[in-house]
Amino acid sequence: MELTNKMYKLKGRVLHYAWGGYEFIPALLGINNPEHKPFAEYWLGAHPLAPAEVMMPGGPVSLYNLIQEDPAIISDKVYDHFGGLPYLFKVQDVKDILSIQVHPGKAEAEKGFDREEAEGIPVNAPNRNYKDRNHKPEMLVALSEFWLLHGFRHTSAIEKALGEIPEFNVLLPYFKREGLKALYQFVMEMEQPELNALLGNLVKREIRRKNEGELNKEMPGWWVSKLFDGRGEIGNIDRAVFSIYFFNIVKVNPGEGIFQGAGVPHAYLEGQTMELMANSDNVLRGGLTPKHIDVPELMKHTLFESIVPDVMKGDPARTGEKIYPCPVADFGIAKIDVSPGISYTNQAGSLEIIIVTAGGAVINNILALKRGEAVAVFAGESYTIEASGDCTLFRAFVPGM
Repeated sequence: MELTNKMYKLKGRVLHYAWGGYEFIPALLGINNPEHKPFAEYWLGAHPLAPAEVMMPGGPVSLYNLIQEDPAIISDKVYDHFGGLPYLFKVQDVKDILSIQVHPGKAEAEKGFDREEAEGIPVNAPNRNYKDRNHKPEMLVALSEFWLLHGFRHTSAIEKALGEIPEFNVLLPYFKREGLKALYQFVMEMEQPELNALLGNLVKREIRRKNEGELNKEMPGWWVSKLFDGRGEIGNIDRAVFSIYFFNIVKVNPGEGIFQGAGVPHAYLEGQTMELMANSDNVLRGGLTPKHIDVPELMKHTLFESIVPDVMKGDPARTGEKIYPCPVADFGIAKIDVSPGISYTNQAGSLEIIIVTAGGAVINNILALKRGEAVAVFAGESYTIEASGDCTLFRAFVPGM
């Protein structure tokens, strides 16, 4: 296929996971949602399961297929190193709490994938852990107030929680004697009747406290109560409730970012965000999901140490731009703010995907973008973004290329 230009509008793909919201992504994209379907994610990338479409003069073309036909659009260097576009760019709207999860490092993903291949487990099997041989680091930049669980709290904070929460008192001597990993393994391997007996009164109390206005989002009980919002009865209690008390509860304000590398246990709680991740489906889950849960495999790859969450403000780069440092070679992300008198100029070193999240912009005086629209800028193309009013965009790229 002959490419007459090096910059085209890009149409992503919506994924309707049950935890998604109903309004944010439809409003962003300027579409109606009469069926009241959950709009969880809007994918902008070349993932073979849901590739974005490049809006060519002759009609839309899969970005995945276009890269296979002409690898130079992502740059020969990127293609030779990664074998394709190494990142997936997403808009996310988290209405309900996502699963407790950990992502493996690259070497461990390769081992896990090869092992499950040798065992003859189909790649699309529901009990498959490793769908590919890649790691899955993630970077998010919040579009709204965004809440998540991120890594274990300091051991003193966990010890305090075990001492203050009556239902957890029985676990305190074990924690002091055996440590964090042993404690987490113990609670994650509990049988369901034990979980219900241990946590039943705790859940009821947190529901009452939230209803009476005693809790806020910085407190674990608020999120425990949210898990049971709208339920007629409590029923079986998910073992992931423990994680809400053991992990850091992190608030990320609009324009702030946080990176999650291999081994860091986490779960998204609520809000809207731009997420950029390595092009992988490797997720090891431990609860809060109907998908496959494999606690032993999750334990094997979890980082059992206290983490102080690093919430980034973004580092000033070019005029109007902030870059959020990502300690991986697969991707980089930047927030761009342009307005009358402040334009943004760059040359793409790799394939870049840019989406407008507020306002509208014009690129190179020829391509107009409104809120929710995205563009694919091929490697080597120089471009300038201008706006007649305030405009915010996010840019995904491969660094150092």
